[in-house]
Amino acid sequence: MNETSWSSGRLAGWFQRRGEVSGLSAVLHLHQLGPLPQFMTGAFTAPVKRIRTPPGDAMWLVSDYVLGRRVLSDRRFSRAAAVVPGAPRLNSAAPSPTSIMSLDGTDHARLRRIVAAAFTTGKVAALAPLVQRTAADLLEGMSHCGSPADLVTSFAEPLPVAVLGTLLGVPVEDREIFDSSVEVLFDITASSDLEKSRQRLLLVDYMSTLIDRKRQRDDNDLLTDLIRAHDGDALSKAELVSLGLALLTAGYETTVGQISLAALAILQGGIPREFVKDESRVNELVEELLRANPSTALSFPRVALEDVELGDISIRAGEAVVVSLLHGNRDDRAFAEPEILREDRSATHLTFGHGIHRCLGAPLARLQVRTALLQLFAFFPALRLAEDEPTARSAVVWKDGLITRGLDSLHVTW
Repeated sequence: MNETSWSSGRLAGWFQRRGEVSGLSAVLHLHQLGPLPQFMTGAFTAPVKRIRTPPGDAMWLVSDYVLGRRVLSDRRFSRAAAVVPGAPRLNSAAPSPTSIMSLDGTDHARLRRIVAAAFTTGKVAALAPLVQRTAADLLEGMSHCGSPADLVTSFAEPLPVAVLGTLLGVPVEDREIFDSSVEVLFDITASSDLEKSRQRLLLVDYMSTLIDRKRQRDDNDLLTDLIRAHDGDALSKAELVSLGLALLTAGYETTVGQISLAALAILQGGIPREFVKDESRVNELVEELLRANPSTALSFPRVALEDVELGDISIRAGEAVVVSLLHGNRDDRAFAEPEILREDRSATHLTFGHGIHRCLGAPLARLQVRTALLQLFAFFPALRLAEDEPTARSAVVWKDGLITRGLDSLHVTW
């Protein structure tokens, strides 16, 4: 168990005048972000360095912002080549070669074009009332159960799974089994590999059945929109199932992690609560928390299709490269004083990726994190860590994640 703490030694702008809050200027150092894989420690010693992943495979780790953007956008670095049998892996999980996140070229472009229609500005904005209503219901439930509470299991986890269920058009009568299957699938601390495999198969079967049902209906949801894809781009059933699972993979665990990490940062102090009471300023705070404390620490691996010069390093064809999004977001050549949360950043952070695989759901993720923070601290204005509660475990318990960071539990009281 590790706990973050906020430093006050370099707070350049914490003062209030006539009830107004000064500019955002809080400090969050790299060593305060909880546990990182051993191969990610000391990554600033070289922009590109050779690492050994937990399964024992060799890869190049890129921690430089400019070089990281290049890897993520250069088509000589292939996602598809990184998921074939025998390719170097970051972890023991077998990647799906049919997932949209594993495709390159025209195959990827075709699926992305179809899915992108579901994440337009207008469609994401239309989800705002749902996110607000779901967050309010969850907070009411927390209040009813009493203090202390685990913010992760009571709020951060059920919020995105409810949003994703609605987005995919999961009927109300199916929500309980859908929610529990998703939560077990992504629970790395309490689920065995066998149980995860079982839940994944259940989700695949359920998604297949749901698609069959929706072919006979005229619903208004993402899955139905994908089924209706036209102009010669109709998706096969296997593609529809794969896309549904990919949306869950991309949209659940990362959002849970980002909500819990953002809440922890505020609870640890240094950020005035006024920033999460003011809708006009919370966006700036969320964007800086996404940059400085991302739930997605690493990109998915890519494999060089030919020899590529990356900075001073020669990457040979067939070698794997992974980008540290966390370190790229804290590269002081791109972000002056990167440990300080500021409102005047001009560079775009890497948390949602870059290039053709940039996260399509980024606007929805921002909406959920922003809404979660606004409603959480409005509902519980005196919310604090449950460090002194005799019935609570350690207030902050970190997940042992690799690509995705987050908290196993965050006990709070009010």
